Amino acid sequence: MLHGSNILGHEKPLVISISFTSCVIGTVCLPLFGLITCVAISSLFHFEDATGTHCQVPNYLPSISASISLSPECYIWRFCIGLHSAPRLLVAFTYFRFYKSRFTSRFPESPLSCLSLVFSFFENLGLLLLTYVSSTETYLVHKEGFVLFIISSIVYMLITCCLWKAIKKYSLSPEDVKSHHWKVRFLLLNVCFCFFAGFFYWKHNMYCESGSYTFFALFEYLVVFSNMAFHLTAVWDFKSRQIVIISSAEDKDF
Repeated sequence: MLHGSNILGHEKPLVISISFTSCVIGTVCLPLFGLITCVAISSLFHFEDATGTHCQVPNYLPSISASISLSPECYIWRFCIGLHSAPRLLVAFTYFRFYKSRFTSRFPESPLSCLSLVFSFFENLGLLLLTYVSSTETYLVHKEGFVLFIISSIVYMLITCCLWKAIKKYSLSPEDVKSHHWKVRFLLLNVCFCFFAGFFYWKHNMYCESGSYTFFALFEYLVVFSNMAFHLTAVWDFKSRQIVIISSAEDKDF
C-alpha cells in the first residue's frame, strides 16, 4: 500500500525555508509588540497601580517593571519573550559562526567573537530572569536580572561595534559600512538613555519630585527601543541568507 505520490515506498523530507530577514524582524517585533501592549493596558486599565511609588507623587507613565508585573500584562509579556528567546539565540550563533569564519585566528577579533556569544547569552538570560520573576514576587532577583540584561547588552553592543569596525575596514560592501555606522549610533543612544534613566530613578528616590519617575519610565522605554534597533541591524548583515529546516524521514516499507 502506498501513501501519497511516493511510489518508492518512503516519504520525502519536509523542507521549510525562511528568510533570515523575516526571522530577525519577527524576533524583534515580539518584544516590541509585548512592551507596547503591556504599557497601553497598564496605562488604560491599571494606571494607579502601574504609576504608584513609595513617594506617592503624581506620575504619568508606568515603568516597564510595573507594567509587566500586573495581570494580564505579565502573561502577554512572558509569552512574547518566551517565544522570541530561541530565535534570538539562533541569531547569536549565526553571528558567532560568521565571525569565526571571517577572522579565524586573528587577535583580538577571534576571542571577541567568543565574548560576543557569551554576552549575547547573558543578555538573553537577564531578560528571561526579569521577565519570569516580577518585581512584585522577588524584587532582588528581578533587579539582578535587569542589571544583568543592561550590562550584558551594552558590552555585547560594544564588542559587536568593534568587530564590525574591523569588517568595515576590509569590506567593499556599502551594507557593511551602513551596518557599522548604525550600530555605533544605536550603542551611543542606548548608553545615553541608560544614563538619563538612572539619573531620574536616583532623583525620584532621593527627592520624590513629581515627574521624575515619569522621565525615568520614558528613558527606560528608549533604552529598550534602542536595544531592539541595534539587533534589527542584523537585517543588513544577513539579508541574503535563508534558514532551512529539514525533517528527516525514515524509510517505510508497505
